[in-house]
Amino acid sequence: EKAQEMKNALAIQCDVTDEISVAKAFALAVEGHGPVDILVNNAGAAISLPFRKIDKAHFQSMLEVNLMGPFLCIQVVLQEMIDKGAGRIINVASTAALKGYSYVAAYSAAKHGVMGLTRSLALEVAGKGVTVNAVCPGFTETDIARDAIKNIMAKTGRTKEQAIAELVVHNPQKRLIQPAEVAASVLWLCGDNAASITGQAIAVAGGEVMS
Repeated sequence: EKAQEMKNALAIQCDVTDEISVAKAFALAVEGHGPVDILVNNAGAAISLPFRKIDKAHFQSMLEVNLMGPFLCIQVVLQEMIDKGAGRIINVASTAALKGYSYVAAYSAAKHGVMGLTRSLALEVAGKGVTVNAVCPGFTETDIARDAIKNIMAKTGRTKEQAIAELVVHNPQKRLIQPAEVAASVLWLCGDNAASITGQAIAVAGGEVMS
């Protein structure tokens, strides 16, 4: 819906866990707008479960969406970026890629994997004009956070305000991150002035994670 409001945008539905679906989506994107100069891996899913209730299927699903998805998308575009001598790859990870959180072991494991992928690939392509970085938001006002708030309310009987307070308890600013703040960080990494920034984790988290 948002893409339809934008004059030159092209919206393509894709299952990032499926190699064929990813290949078709990028083929349509290239057909409509030409070669891919910037890749932002932003698809993600998070389900809260205590570790004792995590089964293989749940763990695998978190890896498929959050780690395999970026891997498949990068595979499609990387060689052409190298051949051109220019490209930007931004993986939207999470503060869960930089620290642990209770009840999201599978999600956090996958996001830590995204950071490993980001850092290793950044080294491989550092001399080829391609940068690879991760943006790591804290709890952001998106569907994932809204679902988490509803889950807390349903399980504990807390009010919406109390549920939000629980989510942001480790954020010194005590608030949800806004999507526009994450987008601004991504946009900066895409620009010429960020050409020397690669292999980095940019935390957008109100001071929750510092390095």
